[in-house]
Amino acid sequence: MIHSRSFQRTIDIAQRASKVSRGQQRCYRRSNPPRVAVASRSLPRNGAAAFLLSLTVAGGCLYTLGYPTSLHAEAAPAPAEVTFEKPRRKSTSREENRDLISSQHLQVKKSWENPGVYAWGSNTGKVVAPDSDEPNIKTPQRIPYFDGKLIRDIKLDRNFGAAINENGDLLQWGKAFSSGSSQPTPTLKGKNLIKLSVSRDRIIALSASGTVYSVPAIQADQISGPKPLESSWFPFWKSKSMISYRELQPSNMAWGEKVQDVSSGLEHCLILTSKGRVFSAASGTEDFPSRGQLGVPGLTWSTRPKGPYDQPHEISTLKGFEIEKIATGDNHSLVLDNQGRVFAFGDNSTGQLGFDPDSESPFIDAPSLLPIEKLYKGTNLRPRVTNIAAGGVNSFFTIDATRIAGQGEEDPRGLGRVTADTWSCGQGIWGGLGNGRWTHVQGTPTKIKALSGLFEYDEAANRVIPIRLAHLSVGATHAAATMNNVVHLAADHRSSINDTNWGADVLWWGGNEHYQLGTGKRNNVSNPVYIPPMDVAADKEKGRREEHRFQITPRKKVKVNGRNVSVEQRIECGRGVTAVYSGT
Repeated sequence: MIHSRSFQRTIDIAQRASKVSRGQQRCYRRSNPPRVAVASRSLPRNGAAAFLLSLTVAGGCLYTLGYPTSLHAEAAPAPAEVTFEKPRRKSTSREENRDLISSQHLQVKKSWENPGVYAWGSNTGKVVAPDSDEPNIKTPQRIPYFDGKLIRDIKLDRNFGAAINENGDLLQWGKAFSSGSSQPTPTLKGKNLIKLSVSRDRIIALSASGTVYSVPAIQADQISGPKPLESSWFPFWKSKSMISYRELQPSNMAWGEKVQDVSSGLEHCLILTSKGRVFSAASGTEDFPSRGQLGVPGLTWSTRPKGPYDQPHEISTLKGFEIEKIATGDNHSLVLDNQGRVFAFGDNSTGQLGFDPDSESPFIDAPSLLPIEKLYKGTNLRPRVTNIAAGGVNSFFTIDATRIAGQGEEDPRGLGRVTADTWSCGQGIWGGLGNGRWTHVQGTPTKIKALSGLFEYDEAANRVIPIRLAHLSVGATHAAATMNNVVHLAADHRSSINDTNWGADVLWWGGNEHYQLGTGKRNNVSNPVYIPPMDVAADKEKGRREEHRFQITPRKKVKVNGRNVSVEQRIECGRGVTAVYSGT
């Protein structure tokens, strides 16, 4: 007699088999009948008979329903081979242990032991890689000429490069400088230069004494142009300079007053003196500034005063304001006074001055106060601009916003707490605003959230502090922000074996058509991101497989080439190119 439960189970199997789709049936193959594994323990005689009868009935039902007469299950896949990670190489010294456990420590160490210049981006002008014919350098590579050398400043354009060596001499290279020279060449020597800025076709250089030099970017112009007389080591004797250049000397300088900063756009430059006065001048050879970026209303080529076309003009409307910082984009200017007020002038066609653009008046030719307070209206925060930066058609402002008591607040929390924010305006079509938007025109400044409202715990101060920006470098379409986060550079032979150094975080965003962001990819980025370390190979040598981020090394007095020097890494974003260099 057939057990009803066994029979019902057989019917259920047959019904489920009838629902197998054609696609599912393909996973079976006709072959020998499958073997049925039966438990080894003995069954009762009646139970065994019932079991065999159940199998017979089930087979008949499956055959009636059209199920394949011969079934063969797919072979079970072989078990995956288990592999174990190889043990990390054991360190042989305290310093090697630090290299193994921390990529940041290794980066700091390499920056001290191997100073030089990393560059990447467009190489059509043979600037970032003078010895390479590649049109773009996708990831950071060292420029061999600067290996083991410290420099004071560097500025890169797609077609020419300029740097100041440790002795204060000007170095130039690139196709625009000379198609026959593949390495940096000393040009303006003996001037003790300390800072550079570049226009469309000239280099604006500032010396330690406060003299501003305007040097042609093209070697042929340096050779053929007028050469000024220079004082020599022999008393009362002057000789002609080896190259052509011009001096941009502001007039009516007070006793003890000297130029302390310069910044140049494509056609104009700003000159800041130690007394807080600002002068502007033409910085190009061919085009005279015509978009209000000089800050002198009505000043054009036809109305300029007698004298050299590139003579500096004091911006009289800024008299009475002690200016501390200056910044220039392609055709616009920003200045910041000691009270945290920002004045902007020049081209505003994309809102780069912080005002909504007017198609009938695309530029503003007089310094105009930027209404920063409106950005914090209704927040019980009092803003103060701490720094400015500009490049291309974009402007950036870093702001300290202090919590104040609002109307009717009896016991406000966090009174006096400072929040550090970064704002941007201008054109964001390539992601240059850094706010996550792809905006053509942005007049009202927008907050860069990734760089704003950040805090960290400072163990030395034993309190929570805001994370500000230490430096902001802006190129034509991209930018890099160096954070002022807590760093540690004191690990030595006396500290713990696990005591490691680490530097400051750096974030990048904007246009990436020439791989100038250093991500190794070509897509533009609208939100600030990290990039890999400059020397990825050094990380791999230590057996690290996971990705680490680049951190820049702040200023520290270390021994380089057998002598004690104060050195730091800096970033320079140019027109489609980027550099990280060891600066004095």
